[in-house]
Amino acid sequence: MDEIDERIGNGSFLISSEMEEIEHCPYPKFYPFEEIGEGFDAVVVGGGDFPSHPLPLQLIGETERVVCCDGAANEFLARGLCPWRVVGDCDSLSAKARQEFSDIIRRNPDQETNDQTKAVTYLAEKGMRRIAIIAATGRREDHTLGNISLLIEYMRQGLDVRIYTDYGVFVPCRDTCVFECPTGTAVSIFSFGTHGMQAEGLRYPLRDFTSWWQGTLNTTETPTFTIRCKGEYLVYLNY
Repeated sequence: MDEIDERIGNGSFLISSEMEEIEHCPYPKFYPFEEIGEGFDAVVVGGGDFPSHPLPLQLIGETERVVCCDGAANEFLARGLCPWRVVGDCDSLSAKARQEFSDIIRRNPDQETNDQTKAVTYLAEKGMRRIAIIAATGRREDHTLGNISLLIEYMRQGLDVRIYTDYGVFVPCRDTCVFECPTGTAVSIFSFGTHGMQAEGLRYPLRDFTSWWQGTLNTTETPTFTIRCKGEYLVYLNY
C-alpha cells in the first residue's frame, strides 16, 4: 500500500456496495482504488486537457488498450504515443494522425452521440466493461458537463466507467455504497434522482438534493463513510 501511495502521490480509496444493497447494483462490486493500474479493461482518452497528474498518466502507461477519441489522437501523436484504437467521427483528426494511425482508426459517423460514448460503446461491444476515462474535462465547459453526466448512462448499461482528472475521480453509484479513503478527503455528491439520502462519516449531512451544487464541498471525518439511499448519484473524490 505504501509503495503504491508513494507512486501515485496520494492516499487510496476502496469503494464497495454493502452486501444487503448489492442486488441493486449492475455490477457485483467496486474494485480497490489502489489497484487502479491493474483492474481496468481499457482507457479512453478524451479531447479535453491532457493530464499531468501521475495517476491518470499511470493509467495510460499500464493499460494495454488505450482508445483515443477522435482528435485526442493528435495529442497522442505529438507526444510520441501510439493508442490501441482511434474511435470517433474523425472530424478533428489531423491528416498526419490519419496517416500514422490508419490501421487502427474505427470511424463512427453517428451524430447522435459524442466521441466519448462512441469509444465506450466500441469497447462494450467487445466485452470490456471496466473503463477509465481521462482528458474528459477542461477546454469547453459544455463538453465537460456532458462527459461527466454520461457516467450515469454507462452505469445503466451495466458498465463500470469512471473519469479521472488531475484532481480527483468521478464514480457513478446506485443505492447504498461504502467508501474507504483517508480522513479529510474532499468529497462531492451529485444526485441524479435519489430517495432518502443520508450519510455516515461526512462532515455535513446529506439529503435528497435538487441541485448539483447542494452536494458539493463535503469532507470525510473518518476513514470510512457510507452513503445510504435509493437511486443514482455521482461521487467525486479528491486525490
